[in-house]
Amino acid sequence: MPTGLTCNKADFLGDKVVHFLHVKRRALFAAVACLGFAAAAPFSAMAQTNFPTKTIRLIVPFPAGGPTDIFARQYAIGLSRVLNQSVIVDNKAGASGAIGSLEVKRSQPDGHTLLFGTASNLALYNLMALKPQYDYLKDFTTVAVVGGSAVVIMSNKESPQTLKALLDQAKANPTKFRYGSPGQGTYLHLSMERFLLESGAKIEHIPYKGSGQAKPALLGGQTETMVDALGSALPLHQGGQAKILAIAANKRSSLAPDVPTVNEALGIKGFEAVLWNGIAAPAGTPKAIIDILAAATAKVLKDPVLVDQLKQLAMEPTDSTPESATEYIKEEMMRWKPVIEKTGLRIE
Repeated sequence: MPTGLTCNKADFLGDKVVHFLHVKRRALFAAVACLGFAAAAPFSAMAQTNFPTKTIRLIVPFPAGGPTDIFARQYAIGLSRVLNQSVIVDNKAGASGAIGSLEVKRSQPDGHTLLFGTASNLALYNLMALKPQYDYLKDFTTVAVVGGSAVVIMSNKESPQTLKALLDQAKANPTKFRYGSPGQGTYLHLSMERFLLESGAKIEHIPYKGSGQAKPALLGGQTETMVDALGSALPLHQGGQAKILAIAANKRSSLAPDVPTVNEALGIKGFEAVLWNGIAAPAGTPKAIIDILAAATAKVLKDPVLVDQLKQLAMEPTDSTPESATEYIKEEMMRWKPVIEKTGLRIE
């Protein structure tokens, strides 16, 4: 770890994300088990609260085709089935997720407009924006944190084919290599910067408008490497168009058993990062509606068909309650703050 970076690796992300997505699962399951008893109450209260009464719009603040969009569309299908109401996905990309987030913030707090976001716009935005246009904890009500996909580093076929070789060459030629990300200030961007801090290498960052734009740039040679989520990167890796050099997880993925962990590739212990997703409604949404949405979400994430579909996309669903999810987002804000301060990363 470079001199001056005083935070323990576990404090950055890995241990805490695993703490939430794995160890804390017991507590979360207990909380959701309580919902199991109470599940009938939210659904029986649907008639009393008269919700939903129309199509639900699920705003994804990132472009179509990326990992968040893929998860959101699978979730929308399940939510529509559980609530017996149409759910449409509406991509409102731009400004590292701020454009779509603002649209939800300004919508009626009636539960019919929801935000399907990531750490980028739910936890990092207020820490990185020079002039933030919203405060997540004040302007939104959390419904759930629903899981996500491990972060990976990938290169094109003309670039070094191991993570060690990439870093060795980058250190020898500090201006030679470029990496693409889904955008300035996104979770994936910050994850890569954290990795570069810990490895001591310098690679120029080229931000794109989503993974859907970053991947063609990688294949076309505009960048030599990129940071992505495993579920989004897998098709290129499996098709031989690009190679995933390492996965930021504590073990290899069964979907890509040939890909080493960052620890295996470089000996950097505890480097784990999961691009997690969350669902939120505008502040002021009645608790009865939030409870209905939370119970419906818990039911969606237990659907064996959906779980299997998500696992095939290298996405792991996670149970939560509105309360536990809100606390997790607060913890994430505190966890990433020292990384942001050290890197000096900001978004306009």
